[in-house]
This record gives sequence, structure tokens and C-alpha cells, in this order.
Amino acid sequence: MPLHTPSEKKKNFIKAAIKRKGALTAKAKAVGGISKKGTIKKSFITKAAKESGRTGRQARLAITLSKLRKKK
Repeated sequence: MPLHTPSEKKKNFIKAAIKRKGALTAKAKAVGGISKKGTIKKSFITKAAKESGRTGRQARLAITLSKLRKKK
């Protein structure tokens, strides 16, 4: 078993953090939290981030990942 360097762990943390791909989007669709562009509304994410449980964790991760994204 090869040893993983710290840089490899940092590089792949997003892959390990996302357990249920598309789950937050499906929840947003169910309650009308999708914009006309097809993205999740910021208001839905901020409201969901205040919740406890899995949905809250998914929303907080979405906020974190949006901060990492490069702005055009």
C-alpha cells in the first residue's frame, strides 16, 4: 500500500467530502430552490445551511466549494 503525501490528501479532499452526488440539487428541486439557469438558489443554500443533519452539512459544503471556485 503506497503512502499518501499530505499534498495528495489536500488535492482529493473534495472527492472524499462529497458522499451523495446530486442530493442537494434533488432536494432543491423538490422545494423550488432551483433558478432559471438550473443552479441552486443562494437563498436556498443559506437557509439549508442553518439546518442540522445531512442537508445542513451538504449546504455548508456547497458554500465552502463556491468560495474555492475561481470567479470569472
